[in-house]
Amino acid sequence: MPSSQTPSNPGGPSSPGGKHLSKKSALAKARSDLPKYTDILIVEDDQLDADRLRGTLRSMFGYDVSVRRATTLGMALDCVIEKKPDIIFLDDHLKPKDNASETIPFLRRCNYEGPIIIVSGLLNQRRAAELVQAGAIVAIHKDHLDSSAIEEAILKVHAAHQRLLEKA
Repeated sequence: MPSSQTPSNPGGPSSPGGKHLSKKSALAKARSDLPKYTDILIVEDDQLDADRLRGTLRSMFGYDVSVRRATTLGMALDCVIEKKPDIIFLDDHLKPKDNASETIPFLRRCNYEGPIIIVSGLLNQRRAAELVQAGAIVAIHKDHLDSSAIEEAILKVHAAHQRLLEKA
């Protein structure tokens, strides 16, 4: 057995499984330093996508965190006015015709200053850059929406927040 392999890690760090586990371990360690979220808002018009994201967030943060959902821009604004969430996961395209580039300014006008993570089924580099320019911290493609991608996005949120604190 090569020296990098052990009975508890038969693939070793260079195997695809070993790399994935190493990445997840590093993300989990970094997440332990992050602030604890108590209220998350999902703005998603598709029930299946919303349930999938909610389930992933529950598996990551447990059931102590409130995960609210809005299906329209109007509902999202009402939720933000009622109680400012710690973080918003915003679908890029809400039916019938709202998109995140147009939705973000409305959220900001409701005095929401927290982080916004965009979730999009039609994401490319150009669109991701537009969304960040519009005020999102990061955008995640729906096909890649899992706990690792969410943790990476939250780490970016934390890093952006730290940069703001250092400037102040």
